[in-house]
Amino acid sequence: MSRRAVGAGEKQVFVVTGAAGGLGWATVEALAARYVAEFALVDICEDVLRERAQQLRERGLDAEVFVADLSCGLAVANLVAQLRERYARVDLLVNNAGITHRSLSTQTSNAVIRRVMAVDYHAPVELAQGLLAELRTAAGCVVNISSMAGWMPVLGRAGYCAAKSALHQYFETFREEVRAEGVRVLMVYPSFVATNIDKNALSGDGGRAQHQQSTIGQVRSAGWMADRIVTALERGKERLFPRDKTLLGAYLYKLFPSLFMRQMVKNFRVELEVARAQS
Repeated sequence: MSRRAVGAGEKQVFVVTGAAGGLGWATVEALAARYVAEFALVDICEDVLRERAQQLRERGLDAEVFVADLSCGLAVANLVAQLRERYARVDLLVNNAGITHRSLSTQTSNAVIRRVMAVDYHAPVELAQGLLAELRTAAGCVVNISSMAGWMPVLGRAGYCAAKSALHQYFETFREEVRAEGVRVLMVYPSFVATNIDKNALSGDGGRAQHQQSTIGQVRSAGWMADRIVTALERGKERLFPRDKTLLGAYLYKLFPSLFMRQMVKNFRVELEVARAQS
């Protein structure tokens, strides 16, 4: 994983946010199947997180639990301080934790937009910056779970699209600025993956979205996606794109935006129908 040798008595350290379930836990499992490392599991769900840590310990792996609400800037700062106190090196930082909403921009509160932006953009940035010295020590890698929604608009996801677009732009720049220091960045752009992020999607007022998620193409399992992420990491990839209709959609948006918008509205029409019913 790391290009820099690990000293005697040292272990590689993998920090994974949103590690209690979904793609986060699937990524931890994929890494644990290939590496003997110490895992720092970060999530807001303390009970589940402790169960996950115990599962790793039963496999002979070291695991520590860090409970944090990544929508809170102070909580992120405290998390960085705890991680820096505990670890002298960070070989892998997986910014997986994320939230989304399913609501039209005109029916979405500022509080929801700020929360989505805090978790999906600000927290990854603040963790990467806060742990930069430890990443440099290990010649480590930052893995960001972005989305194809960061490349093209998706009806009913304006805040989410904005956060993932910001994440993309920031870390594409960050990569080049730290490349000479040995720190790597892998940007992951999944399409539709069966995780809790959409099950727990916010409504415009901050509650739980009630209508079903609209999808395009095949919905992949978290385990399938996690295996692809770890393989891309091992191959030194800098970007991991899906090979499905969403990638074609991104090209269509860049080349023929008007056509893309018509198709997007057709595929996600349920968002407009729900909005009319609520108005």
